[in-house]
Amino acid sequence: MTADRTKPEVSTVYGAVRGRYENGIAVFRGIPYAAPPFGPLRFRPPAPPEPWDGVRDAGSFGPTAPKPPYSEAFAQYLSDPAIPGEDCLNLNVWTPEPGPGARLPVLVWLHGGALTRGSSAVPVYDGATFARDGVVCVSVNYRLGVEGYGLFPDAPANAGLRDQIAALEWVRASISAFGGDPDRVTVAGQSAGAISTGALLAAPRTRGLFRRAVLQSGAPEAADRDKVRRMVRRMAARLRIPATAESFAAADPAQLLRAQAEVGRFSSPVLGGPAFGIVVDGDVMPHDPLDALVDGDAARDVDLMMGWTRDEYRLWLVPGGLLERVDRLGAVALAGARARCHCGNEVVRGYRAAHPDAGAAETVGQLVTDHLLRVPLHRVADARPGSSYVYEFAWPSTLLGLGACHALELGFVFDSGDSPDSRKLAGEGAPQALADAMHGAWVRFAESGDPGWRAWDETHPVQVFGEGEPYVAYGPRDAEFDLWKADVTMRGMRTRRLVRR
Repeated sequence: MTADRTKPEVSTVYGAVRGRYENGIAVFRGIPYAAPPFGPLRFRPPAPPEPWDGVRDAGSFGPTAPKPPYSEAFAQYLSDPAIPGEDCLNLNVWTPEPGPGARLPVLVWLHGGALTRGSSAVPVYDGATFARDGVVCVSVNYRLGVEGYGLFPDAPANAGLRDQIAALEWVRASISAFGGDPDRVTVAGQSAGAISTGALLAAPRTRGLFRRAVLQSGAPEAADRDKVRRMVRRMAARLRIPATAESFAAADPAQLLRAQAEVGRFSSPVLGGPAFGIVVDGDVMPHDPLDALVDGDAARDVDLMMGWTRDEYRLWLVPGGLLERVDRLGAVALAGARARCHCGNEVVRGYRAAHPDAGAAETVGQLVTDHLLRVPLHRVADARPGSSYVYEFAWPSTLLGLGACHALELGFVFDSGDSPDSRKLAGEGAPQALADAMHGAWVRFAESGDPGWRAWDETHPVQVFGEGEPYVAYGPRDAEFDLWKADVTMRGMRTRRLVRR
């Protein structure tokens, strides 16, 4: 490291980088961890970057992965900067103490965005607050959409997941030079970032790369290969090209993004439909990650913190007026939700009975949220008592209709609620005490694996972050979860009866 207190220098495995000091925190942005995934590397696994001589400037965020913009309805709530350039496999580091010897805990952040949008440059993900509190923070860009998760006959699957593994390997090799402890790495992600974290937990290649994991509003899952292929084929039909990696690599990049946006219009958590996702590939992802974590021995030595927001679904339904349309559909919407969640009538009836004042949209939203997020995370916690911690974020946005929606907790986790980008979702008046509580829990978890409340056991403790002081509720959603367990049992009995016949 240089003696220049305005521009710290650190040596990585590929060359030296020069960052900036900002309010006492050393910040390094846009550091390449892999080569640009273009030309002969398009749709291929990540390759190491070319080492460089001299000192590379790391004062600005690097290019973001190719992605379509959010629709106008979502853009009013979610920021998503786009930075042009091919060197998009890059990461950022915030550290209070650059240089070897500090051995500070490390938090590696994987952004959300349905694996089609988002980046490490989103202002809400400012890692300075973690560094302020003694945690080295790393945020990662990875390939998105068809570039990262397309399924082709002539290319390996899961390129975006492979990028994330390459970033973790970079962290293992280089983070000590930034003051981090490679043996105290926590991987954390929200939404698609949490789904990615679940896959990384189950991937054999990540063993030894991290010690703890945080899954915010996303559960381990494997996408249906046919649905992913359908996305690729629909894009190919619009572009009038074969559904191969070779043909997609030769297509105009702007047209590729337009085609992706068009075919993905109905790929929401509530509506279902084809979508890009992590698939079982027999290589980096040999098994369904949920099965590997619940029934297998994957990542048994990794501490887990997992949770959700009370009203996840409101971010999926409020923009564009979908909430009102679902309410008008009533019974038709509930039947669609039952099909979307692959559950029996008993589950839907149970939700209606438990929440008689809820409209169709709220019932549909909670059904889908439980199916996608809460039930699988509950299963993971049940399989790993003593080393799992569960939370619920329940503070409602001051913006009309959003409630405690998907992604609202991010400004509190990063203690970035005073930024305009956080206020786009939270509105005005977000309580600083709540940010102190949530951010503090994430810091403690990165430091020790204990966020400050009771670990999961047979009493099902859930830390609730809402209005007023955080508190622990015991089994607050067990009644709903029992409906799903009973439904699985009933379907199993029906299947056995059919087999006997």
